[in-house]
Amino acid sequence: MSSVVTRRSVLQGGVAAGVGLALSGTIAQAAAAKSGNLPAITKPIPATGELLPVVGLGTNQYSVTAPEEIAARREVLDNFPKLGAKIIDTARGYGESEVVIGNLLKELGNRDQIFLATKTPIRGEPVGGDGELELALQRLQTDRIDLLQIHNFNGIEALWPKLQEWKQAKKVRYIGITTSSDDQYPQVLEALAKYKLDFLQVDYSIDNRGSEEKILPLAKEKGVAVLTNLPLGGRRGSVLTKVSGKPLPAWAADYDVTSWAQLFLKYNIAHPAVTAVIPGTTKIAHLKDNQLAGRGRLPDAAGRKKIEELWASI
Repeated sequence: MSSVVTRRSVLQGGVAAGVGLALSGTIAQAAAAKSGNLPAITKPIPATGELLPVVGLGTNQYSVTAPEEIAARREVLDNFPKLGAKIIDTARGYGESEVVIGNLLKELGNRDQIFLATKTPIRGEPVGGDGELELALQRLQTDRIDLLQIHNFNGIEALWPKLQEWKQAKKVRYIGITTSSDDQYPQVLEALAKYKLDFLQVDYSIDNRGSEEKILPLAKEKGVAVLTNLPLGGRRGSVLTKVSGKPLPAWAADYDVTSWAQLFLKYNIAHPAVTAVIPGTTKIAHLKDNQLAGRGRLPDAAGRKKIEELWASI
């Protein structure tokens, strides 16, 4: 995949030249951060005050069957809570990702250390009654879902009352909606006004700020937790491609940043409305690098502006 190549080139090329820190150093710093030198940053879920670490995991690429790919994802899921992380986001629409994650969490025995989020189907008619919930619980091999989200508004009128019912029955802890498309932003604004959402998941990155003008401020005003998907670009193209081979600016050290991925993730995390970012990760090296974005100093409004200006200049 191109994103893997890009991350490798960034870590081995420009970043190493710019900050004198190779991947082995990044991993050592991750261990130091976990030991307490740089405590994990957490933010509260507005509805309850429950604290969540700000860097989670997206799993769109977890529908795999090859032994070596299963092993790589097992390594990620094994180390994920050990690094102080919690949020794993998956979906029925990600092929067999729910099944792979359910199998691995059961095998590893660390389900109770995870804030597990999934989504209802992205297309087609939802299964009636409690069918959607039962299927998600079965696939994930769990007796509760921490966050159940309606995927891109598919079936929202029929499903929303069921989500409320399942939350009341304590089979689901939080409920929300997701989008990853600018075309759905009017629906997002309508849903924020109409429904009592615990969570909103929306696409947002340094190269994709369409949700910044209205959606993020309204979510904050309504007391809705925000997960940002595609924080490093995703389908729009990895933002890391644009900076491959380029050195980090010296001022990145002011935010305890040692890689471009960390800088762009911290840009997201520092937004006042954002609760957590969920970058897709299938490699242990990328996991450790991303998790460092959830530690140390964050840019303030002026720092975020500086990152925007840097991005515009590249």
